[in-house]
Amino acid sequence: MKQFLFIMVLMLLVGCSANATPGTPEDNASIGDQTESENASKENENESNQEETQDLFDQYQPNPQVTDDRTLKKVGQSYEDEKGEATLKGYKDVNQTYKVGPIELTVKEMKWIHLRPDYSMIDYFHVLTHDEEFDFAKVFVEIKNTSSETVNFAPIALLKTSTGETMDWEKDIYLEELNGELEGNSTKFGNLGFIINASERDHGHGEEEEHEQDHQEKSLEWIEITTSDVFDENQKKIADAQKIKIEF
Repeated sequence: MKQFLFIMVLMLLVGCSANATPGTPEDNASIGDQTESENASKENENESNQEETQDLFDQYQPNPQVTDDRTLKKVGQSYEDEKGEATLKGYKDVNQTYKVGPIELTVKEMKWIHLRPDYSMIDYFHVLTHDEEFDFAKVFVEIKNTSSETVNFAPIALLKTSTGETMDWEKDIYLEELNGELEGNSTKFGNLGFIINASERDHGHGEEEEHEQDHQEKSLEWIEITTSDVFDENQKKIADAQKIKIEF
């Protein structure tokens, strides 16, 4: 009797195994088509983002004080115009959007640039550094107010770097009016940049050279942005600031 039951159970298991056949070619093809469709959708989305970013770069009017760096995409590339010569030392294609209350802050790209200003531009930078050439970190951003109300916002209220420096919004070298009032359902875009590895103005000559040498040995590995809070027209805070760390 036990032998008979064993044989019956074995036959049932064999029958179940035979029925559990793998997906038909049509099913497998359907899965493959779905995967290809998802991959194509992601590729189209990436292409759309790249086209949108390029469109913003095309619309951007070069800064009157800082050399135009839009063509610099590979480390080591240089570009020279009447404002000076810029050499790319680091590049990150970011394309990330961050929500700060009703604000959508999109960081398009981050660059680390060595700038040798034209002699006619040196006085402009002397407020921040007396070096005749220097490095700076910059980001190209887009700011959207998704609400119908006017708000006040600064994309970078504070900037920290891996080189150990901290700077506030007043040290921005581009001054493209990205801080402040933003009307409902409107957009701003442009650059913000901050001099790094700069010599201190109040050092003696020997100390200055040593200080400058120490800074030159440091590489820029990341920056940390702290946005401002978001305020309404009555200066009432409606959203807290956000910290954003971007690595090369």
